[in-house]
Amino acid sequence: MMSSPDLTRALWRKSTRSNGSGACVEVARNLPGIVAIRDSKDPQGPALTVAPTDWASFTALVKGGRLDG
Repeated sequence: MMSSPDLTRALWRKSTRSNGSGACVEVARNLPGIVAIRDSKDPQGPALTVAPTDWASFTALVKGGRLDG
């Protein structure tokens, strides 16, 4: 079984493009070897963790508009 990463030192950041609707995510990029993502409405809930290279690939796709439907 994989253990959960320690996120106690995570510095969470919400997008500056977030509005008051509550549909936001927060990202912590200060942890060694992982990027953590969580629902801003449930900060004590689960967090998704990915490799920094995967996060960079994902954000490049988003910024390039390649995930627009």
